[in-house]
Amino acid sequence: MAMSFQAKQAMVAEVSDVATRAHSAVLAEYRGLTAGQMDQLRISARHGGAYLKVVKNNLAKLAVKGTDYECMSDAFAGPVILGFSLEDPGAAARVISEFAKSHEALKVTAVSFNGQLLPGDQLDRLAKLPTRDEALAQLMRVMKAPIDKLARTTREPVAQTARAMAAVRDQKQAA
Repeated sequence: MAMSFQAKQAMVAEVSDVATRAHSAVLAEYRGLTAGQMDQLRISARHGGAYLKVVKNNLAKLAVKGTDYECMSDAFAGPVILGFSLEDPGAAARVISEFAKSHEALKVTAVSFNGQLLPGDQLDRLAKLPTRDEALAQLMRVMKAPIDKLARTTREPVAQTARAMAAVRDQKQAA
C-alpha cells in the first residue's frame, strides 16, 4: 500500500529527529527475515536502547540529510533497516550484532559514528564500546585508585609497628 505524502513527511521528520539525537547509526539489509523475526529484532532494540526503522531509501536519504549520518546516503540500497543508538554509542550495534549471530539473513552494510562512515564489518568495534553505566564505573575505578593507594601507604607503617610489637610480645612470652 502506498504511503500518502503526509505520512512520508511524518516519517522523514521522525527519523530526522531521532538522527539528530542519536550517538551512532547502523544500516543492515534484512532480506530473508520473516515478519516474526523482525518483530523480535524490534523488541530487543526497544529493550536495548536503540531505535529501529524500516524506511524507504529515498525517504531515509532525506531524513539523514543535514545530520552526522548524511555520510550513509550512498549505502542506502535494497531493503534496509536503519538503527540509531539513543542511550549510548554502542546500543544499536550491540542489538544488531546479537541478533545477527542467530539470524544470518541480517547483513550489516554500514556503520556511522561521529559523522564517519565505516564498513559493516566494523560493527563489533562499536558494539564493544561500554555502556554509560560501565563507562562511569570505569571512571570511578580510575578516580578511586590513587585514594586507595594513599590509604594503604599511610596505613602500612602503623601495621608494621603493630606486627613488630606483637613479635616482641611473643618473644617475651616465650622467654
